Order: sequence, then C-alpha cells, then structure tokens
Amino acid sequence: MVLIYIFLGIYFLAMCFVLLYSIAQAHLLIYFFRNKKQLKYKPELERQSLPKVTVQLPIYNEMYVVERLIESVAVLRYPKDKLEIQILDDSTDSTSDIIIQKIKTYPQVNFKYLHRSDRKGFKAGALREGLAEATGEFIAIFDADFMPDPEFLLKTIPHFEEDKVGMVQSRWTHLNKNYSLLTRLQAFALDAHFMVEQIGRNSQGAFINFNGTGGIWRKSCILDAGNWEDDTLTEDLDLSYRAQKKGWKFVYRPDIESPAELPPVMSAIKSQQFRWTKGGAECAVKHLGTVFFGDFSWRKKIHAAAHLLNSLIFIAVLLVSLSSIPVWWGFYIGILPQALYQASAIFFIGFIIIALVYFFANISLVGYSIKGILRFLLELPVFLAVSMGLSLHNAQAVWEGITGKKSPFIRTPKYNLEANASWAENIYNPFKVPMTTYAEAFLSLIFLSISLISILTGNYMMLLFHLLLTFGYGMVSIASFKSYAFKRY
Repeated sequence: MVLIYIFLGIYFLAMCFVLLYSIAQAHLLIYFFRNKKQLKYKPELERQSLPKVTVQLPIYNEMYVVERLIESVAVLRYPKDKLEIQILDDSTDSTSDIIIQKIKTYPQVNFKYLHRSDRKGFKAGALREGLAEATGEFIAIFDADFMPDPEFLLKTIPHFEEDKVGMVQSRWTHLNKNYSLLTRLQAFALDAHFMVEQIGRNSQGAFINFNGTGGIWRKSCILDAGNWEDDTLTEDLDLSYRAQKKGWKFVYRPDIESPAELPPVMSAIKSQQFRWTKGGAECAVKHLGTVFFGDFSWRKKIHAAAHLLNSLIFIAVLLVSLSSIPVWWGFYIGILPQALYQASAIFFIGFIIIALVYFFANISLVGYSIKGILRFLLELPVFLAVSMGLSLHNAQAVWEGITGKKSPFIRTPKYNLEANASWAENIYNPFKVPMTTYAEAFLSLIFLSISLISILTGNYMMLLFHLLLTFGYGMVSIASFKSYAFKRY
C-alpha cells in the first residue's frame, strides 16, 4: 500500500511539471495573439549599401540532397561581388565528388570548397573553421536539406542596421509535409514552435534560439559570444544563449520561409529527436545558472527556464505513464479513493492548454475552415499518442544530457523524396535495432492489456490515457522496426 502511494506521489509531481510547462506555453500563446499582426519588417536596403555576406553550407555525406542545395543557393538574389558561399564538406563518400562537379556548373558564383577529413567538433567544428576563413561581415547558414528563399539575404540584412542585432531567424516550412503521417506529425510540432513559441518569446524580449539553419548571424556577434563550441549536441542553442547573455538582440521573421525536408522514417526522426533533446538538456546544465543569476527580468528568467528545460517534458510524460500502472491498480482494487482521481483531473488542464497552442499554431497557417479544423481534430490525438510513444527514447536522451554522458553528433539522414518515392534504398538508413525499440513494443503490450482489463471490468477512469499510450508506443515501435529492417549492402 505504501508503494502505491509513492507511485501516486510520482504521478502527481510529474503531472505538476506538465501543468507548469503548459502555463508557460499559455503565456507564449497570449503574446502570440498580441503580436502576430503587429510584427514590423525592415525595408530592403539599396544595392550599393549592401554588406558582404558569407553563406555557410555544412555538409556530411549528403549525396541525395546536396545538388538541390547548391542549385538553391546559386540563385540567391545578392550582388555577386558581395557574396561568398562556403561549402564545408566533411563527407567520406561520393558526396564530395558530386559537390565538386556541381559547383563547376556555376563559374559565375563565388563558391569556396573546404574539405575536412577529421570531422573535429562535428558541425560546430566545421562552422568554426569556416568562420576563420569567411570574408563576409554576416554569416548565413543552411543545412543540406534546405532550399532558401532567393530573397532571403535581401529580407534579413536590413535588420542589421541596428548595431545590437546579432542574428535573424526565418521560419522553417516543409517540402514533404504530406508525404506520410509521420511527416505531417512532425510539421504539426514544428509549426507550433515556429509560430507560437518563437513569436511569443521574441515579441516580449525573451531568449529565443537560432534553429541551426535558415538564419543569418553578424560575424562579430559569433566571435564576441565565444565562437562555435562543440561541448553540446545543440551548438545552435548554446551559441544563442551565450550571445543573448552578452546583450545581443535576436530577430525572428516568420514571414521569411525556409523550406526543408522532414525525416520520413522513424529511425531518422529518433536520431534528430535524440540530438535535440539531449542537446537541450546539456544547454540547460550549461546556461541555466548563469541566466538565473544574471541581470535579467524575472519574466525573462522564467521563460528561459521553460525553454531550456522543455525537453524534461519527456521524462515527466514517461513518469506519468509508468506510474499510472500502479496508480490504476490502486484505484481498481479500492486502495485509493475515487475522489482522489476526480481531484487529479485539474492536471489535465495542462493537456488542454497544449492542445490549444497546437490548434492556434495550425489554424494561423492554414486558416479557419471546416476541413482544417477537422484535420486538426483527427491529427491531435495521433500526435499526442506518438509524442507519448517517443517519451522513453527521448527521456533517455535527456537523462544523458543532464548527467553529462557524451555521445557523437549523429546527423539526420536526408532523402530528397517526392510524393510516392521510397526511402528504403537510402544507403544512410541505420540497421542496428536499439534496445529502446523492444522496450517500446513491450510497453505497448502492457498498456494494451491494461486497456482490455479496464474495458472488461467497466473501470474506465484511465482508459483513454492508456489507449493513447498503447497506440503511441505501438506505432513508434512498429515504425522503428520497419525503418531498421533495411540493411546496407
């Protein structure tokens, strides 16, 4: 009996974290509403006053997308004598040959090809070494799967007329959003970040982050903040906080779209999620103390904490899901009073708030329509279920980040898929199934068993939650097994 009450305490504490996280999201949603129609954009500068810009393209084994990237940056609208394009190539396969042949077709473009053989510092190391040779006053960065707007530089450079502006970030959009259910769910999540969170934070002067790509820096800002460091897996978030702690201002431009490819396969999604969540936890350890003891407003400190600690939501969801098993049993056999369960319903307000954040982010992009609302209502429970299903994998990443366990920077495979193309033959697909995938399948069976018992006994109090967990862990594990099944030959 004592053990059940211990699990009940864990359950309530984890739900409290979810509620606090959702309150922070609600505050961002309020600022999103206040400011989404009041965003002011700088007019373009006269061509003769444009500064020199370096565009950096960090590349590592990107044979499927690198030609598309080069074609996109080659048509950027900017004076050719003021534009340098660095290709920072760490590739160990035929990507290097593809790059060399492709840039020969653009003799009029100022391409600078830099190849490294050691990958020291991974992406951060490549950017740092490229920066040492960059001739531009401003540094734009695009990952291999991006297709920048031809007007990107002309739209972003005017913001740097203000001396303290250190970085301008654009909004990611999605080349293959409708490729599959998995890509739609990723777009669902990213749109909430780029609409509600980035606008909400930037409009009130809170810390925001460079998203690793689709943005442009003032070179002196990067150097003043200490340059790129490779002690975390999210070098972009790390540099963002170091720069803003030194007083640099960041600008977010949601009207500038930077189309990119979404990972179409679960193994690639997990690789990306692992890097983002672990890197976020590493940055929390690195920066949270200095932010809290720094000369910032309490509002800014609270939102920085919510920002840096947001990956902890996966640990909270995992604890809620696992502790719900003994808590459900306690209610089932009558050890825990029913009134206690009814009182716990207040914590589900957090999930309602989170749903509203995603709703308004989605609607702000597609507009109010019956079709759009119905699609949202269909995708929301699937999104919540899959997010819960990823909690075990992501919680492991967060724990490694908090405890300081180091791991290499593992790139997300790119595919360059059209509507009905297959990802199965991509040579970058991994083939080793991790133990967490087996654990996800096991948890799906556990929650399925509990759901069946609940239905058969008429004990419905946690049925919806457990059905979501059944579906979430089941979908994640099945999609994972599929993605790891194709071996390289």
